[in-house]
Amino acid sequence: MAAVRDAEAASGLVISVYVGAVTGDLRDEATRLHAALGADADRAVLIAIDPVARGLEIITGRAAHAVVDDRACGLVAASMTSTFAGGDLVTGITTGVRLLGDRSTRPSTLHVDQP
Repeated sequence: MAAVRDAEAASGLVISVYVGAVTGDLRDEATRLHAALGADADRAVLIAIDPVARGLEIITGRAAHAVVDDRACGLVAASMTSTFAGGDLVTGITTGVRLLGDRSTRPSTLHVDQP
């Protein structure tokens, strides 16, 4: 998905999206899926969507949280859920992923030869 590639390039994060029915608690399942990202989990953002239960969770790793804070995740979730309410799952996901890239604050890289 082009939106994921663009958001990853803008933010320096690993962005994953899971869409599917979840048995049990969505947050628990999203946390498990995020942990399953292994070595990338620390700098990853996982968006989990259960369209049947109308649930959405955004999980960030520790390093990812420094780039995309709770406020940014809340804005992303609000935008996605309002689009979902209109019946458009694909546009909601695409918009949410793009907003993650836009709302991120990629850390600056300092070089010794630059002031």
